[in-house]
Amino acid sequence: MKDISQLLLYRNFDNGDILYDMMWIYKEVEASFTDAEGMRDSLYTTINKLIELSVSHGFEGNLWHTYLAYLLANNENSYSTACEIKGEIEGSINDIALNDFAIFRSLYNMDFSQVEEELGVNCISMIQSFKGNNNGPKLFNSRIRDRIVELSKALGESKDVNEFKMIVTQFYKEFGVGKFGLHKAFRLNDNGDIVPINNTAHVSLDDLVGYEIPKQKLIDNTESFVKAKKANNCLLFGDAGTGKSSSIKAILNQYYPDGLRMIEVYKHQFKYLTNVLSQVKNRNYKFIIYMDDLSFEEVEIEYKYLKAIIEGGLEKKPDNVLIYATSNRRHLVREKFSDKHENEDDLHKSDTVQEKLSLVARFGVTIYFGSPDKKEFQAIVKALAAREDINISDEELLLEANKWEVSHGGLSGRTARQFIDYLAAKE
Repeated sequence: MKDISQLLLYRNFDNGDILYDMMWIYKEVEASFTDAEGMRDSLYTTINKLIELSVSHGFEGNLWHTYLAYLLANNENSYSTACEIKGEIEGSINDIALNDFAIFRSLYNMDFSQVEEELGVNCISMIQSFKGNNNGPKLFNSRIRDRIVELSKALGESKDVNEFKMIVTQFYKEFGVGKFGLHKAFRLNDNGDIVPINNTAHVSLDDLVGYEIPKQKLIDNTESFVKAKKANNCLLFGDAGTGKSSSIKAILNQYYPDGLRMIEVYKHQFKYLTNVLSQVKNRNYKFIIYMDDLSFEEVEIEYKYLKAIIEGGLEKKPDNVLIYATSNRRHLVREKFSDKHENEDDLHKSDTVQEKLSLVARFGVTIYFGSPDKKEFQAIVKALAAREDINISDEELLLEANKWEVSHGGLSGRTARQFIDYLAAKE
């Protein structure tokens, strides 16, 4: 077996302690160890870590193999990041990658029978055909889990190191590498670090009844973006419950296979935006910075910082980043009638007005989502009822829908969705 200390590209791993502990145990057993009890305890501890990691991620099959595939899928290095989206690359780095893949292939083919025999255990054999509990992974969704399990099986069946390399490279091309490759949505934690969102809404654009013109404007801008054409920052504004946020979530689901990723950022996190841009600017993905329900009171000055980030700072915003925001306000910054009286003492009234309006001007595309009229609302209700197979006459359906919207927020797509959910629960 080749020594993992000879790895050149694949050296630093998250959860890599399991790998290094297993290799230490393997070498100690080969070198005629003396402390059998201590060695068994170390092995049990390492296998426990492997099982806990595998269960939390939903892995099945040969857990040693899936663990190795997990390391390969998550390791961001000069080779893996170059291969994401683009696939096979040229240059000497391929020879370096082959060196590392030869070591990993030897790890796949490791025979632990001597370890078990010398220590009098069978814990390694017990994890070579592991079946999950069907409760679903805690840290990965099933889609990601299945990809890694399939990668593990393919690598285990590879005939030589060249085929091993080809399988890994193809995986990077199709699914990417690391958190940006495996996940499609992210948020910032309290420290400003980008962390994956494991459970995202599976809404599609077809689920949003009506609003065809606004949706098409959003689609056109996003398609230009993912195709590396000119695209604009986008502001979706209008009445509450009209599908602004759902449209952006649907856009992410539709264009994720084309390399689109989304990072949700809140107002109080704007101070981290520069750091966020520095982390994503050199990746082969397209990133949308998503700001939901964006608006500012007059005393809030974060909008001035956002203006510089979008357009105006010395550092150019990366070409692979756009900002999409939703708001109930057309101009984002709150304006009052009393402002007119305050501005009477202002020597440059127009400058003050422009200060408040300049933020929205940095969004090249503004899309209006208005509340539906009665006829449009009824059309949405009937379309949603048909999808849910609600067995009720149109006359009774619309009568009940009219009663519902009067006492539940008025005419909107959200109200229609809530009404249909209510009927579906009753059935």
